[in-house]
Amino acid sequence: MAGTLRVLVRLMGWSCVAIGLFHLALGNAAIPGAAHAGATIDSWGRFMGTGFAGYGLAWIWAARQRPVPATAVRLLAGVFLLGGLGRLLSLAVNGPPQWFQLVLAVLELGLPPLCFLLADADERAFGAPRPGADAPGAEGRRGAGAAGAARP
Repeated sequence: MAGTLRVLVRLMGWSCVAIGLFHLALGNAAIPGAAHAGATIDSWGRFMGTGFAGYGLAWIWAARQRPVPATAVRLLAGVFLLGGLGRLLSLAVNGPPQWFQLVLAVLELGLPPLCFLLADADERAFGAPRPGADAPGAEGRRGAGAAGAARP
């Protein structure tokens, strides 16, 4: 399970970086059906592409941690899920988009539950303490001042 999580988190990261850079480079041409949407949508799409690339870098950062932090996986997967819910809202308000956008919606709604399920697999494999649990020796570090001096 931990190996599956690490692969999934890396794949999410590199995919998002690639998609974001694709949108930055191509602007409107990267959006099916929006090739002639004008300068405003082109500017917005390129800007959002950089944000999506940054989001991908956050996934890559999480993948490079040992263990992969469950909290980061849950937060990043939650953002992805919100994107899928945004697509559902658009579908309800505006009707169906170009077919590839529906494929993306399936991924955005389907992958987060898998991420949530696997989120703490690497922490469990490493034997990392669960959030809120005291690590051994933590009580000796609590209350230390800024210079690291122990309390009397």
